[in-house]
Amino acid sequence: MATKKSVHEKAAEDTQALRDQILLEALLHVPFDGWSKRAMAAAEVSSGLGEGVAYRAFPGGLSDMAIHASDYFDRQMLARLEDLDLEDMKVRERIIAGVRARIESCMPHKEAMRRILGYMALPGNKPQAAKNAWATCNKIWYAAGDNATDFNYYTKRGLLFPVYTTTVLYWLSDDSEGAEATWGYLDRRIGDVMKIPGYQARAMKAFEKLPNPLRMLKRRGASAF
Repeated sequence: MATKKSVHEKAAEDTQALRDQILLEALLHVPFDGWSKRAMAAAEVSSGLGEGVAYRAFPGGLSDMAIHASDYFDRQMLARLEDLDLEDMKVRERIIAGVRARIESCMPHKEAMRRILGYMALPGNKPQAAKNAWATCNKIWYAAGDNATDFNYYTKRGLLFPVYTTTVLYWLSDDSEGAEATWGYLDRRIGDVMKIPGYQARAMKAFEKLPNPLRMLKRRGASAF
């Protein structure tokens, strides 16, 4: 029997749906107008929701919408991962699948993503950009089955952070068919991480804390990535 949603839960869902709608409208204009107030204004017009709706949805303006964009594409990534049989994958394969799913979610909006990242690269926005990327890496690891709360939490996410961010930048300049060059780059970067001395030993210990069936991977000789 479905549980009835509270007024607050319904309001939160409605707010998220509105923010998603404005964001998606804005993404259509960003390639032409940049990550700008002009793009937000154009989104109001094309959405047909009325003047001022963009700033009601995003009181913090462009920065607020950029944070929401990261969250939106994270949710799209997780939805893609739900369609995969992650339990039959090695952890390395799960992490690669997570990074791929995140980038594939952004593919219809490649030029807009370039503009967003350009905006987030501004000096005042860099801390938030790092926070967004860290949150994505965290969600990828959780989707892979990792619930670490000790030192391994920071180790794993810290190692994935540069892999994820540089792979996104590589993808933005990749014109290969199906982004095959990007996936090759991602695989090589994961391979580089595997060469870090001592990392596999620490990660294997972390495996003992992972829920079944992930422990089966260890018994099969799977590595941490």
